[in-house]
Amino acid sequence: MDTLDKNKNEAPERPLVSFDWAVKRMLRNKANFEVVEGFLSELLGRQVTITSVLESESNKEHSKDKFNRVDVTVENTLGEVILIELQFIPEMDYLQRMLYGVSKSLVERLVQGDNYMKLQKIFSINIVYFDLGQGKDYVYYGKTSFKGLHDFDTLHLSREQQRIFGQIVAGDLFPEYYILKINNFNNVAKNTLDEWVYFLKNDRIRENFTAKGLLKARDILDYSRLSPEERAEYNYAKDVKSHNLSQIATAKAEGRSEVEKKYAEALKERDKALKKKDKVIEKQGKVIEEQGKTLEEQGKTLEKQGKALEKQGKAFEKQGKTLKEQHKMIEELKQLLSGKI
Repeated sequence: MDTLDKNKNEAPERPLVSFDWAVKRMLRNKANFEVVEGFLSELLGRQVTITSVLESESNKEHSKDKFNRVDVTVENTLGEVILIELQFIPEMDYLQRMLYGVSKSLVERLVQGDNYMKLQKIFSINIVYFDLGQGKDYVYYGKTSFKGLHDFDTLHLSREQQRIFGQIVAGDLFPEYYILKINNFNNVAKNTLDEWVYFLKNDRIRENFTAKGLLKARDILDYSRLSPEERAEYNYAKDVKSHNLSQIATAKAEGRSEVEKKYAEALKERDKALKKKDKVIEKQGKVIEEQGKTLEEQGKTLEKQGKALEKQGKAFEKQGKTLKEQHKMIEELKQLLSGKI
């Protein structure tokens, strides 16, 4: 994947037939394998030579989804199986479908009773035209890795396993995944893989692009070279795909409108509830205020009663002193009358 000059992003372009429409047609003719081989070679970073197109359920076109997704399965000279899928319509469980597709391919190619050593290495290449997961990049790669929990080492195959399977690390026996999020690409081709992503996004190839397979693609995918029947079929496929994508966009917009409507209604109900609550609180506040005034009046009354009782207490105290003095005088009078004084 050689680095490109900045001028390569300013070179003239030629409109071409889209890759998703042409890929299966190209693979019907071995002379056109070069285009798909070029794409795979740029993506995997090594030369890939296709030996055959493998027939399976995934390689058959179904009227239900043939305009929404395209998938093919090929085998290369190393005996590796490569699944290529182009998906246009968003699917919440697309990642699980990737896993299912790989698992299904493994099962399809292992006859019951066969030795597991016959399982082939599988690459799952997924070209998606919607926002899958969360991530800013436009090319993602994933594979299985076995790491030690204590020594943090990587699990390697034994020497005998390395000789038989041609791999060194245990994880290399497992499927590998590529996800190309085409819509994330910014149309600036910095290397030859980017040239392919540019083509996948724009259905155009700049005259000075040099990625493997694109020179051949520029010739065989030229719209002007299609027969009248092929043009009619291609135009119909493009119209159906545009219609399907429009329906998805409309459904999303209607869904957003419905959500916004329900949200507005919820806010309205919340405001009503808050106003009602405010009135209740205001009423309770007035009751408490009245109760406070009543308690204040009662407090003043009690204060008056307290002062009155205090006054009565002083009067009783004064009367007590008077009675005490009178009692003393009576005692003195008694003593005087008895002649003791």
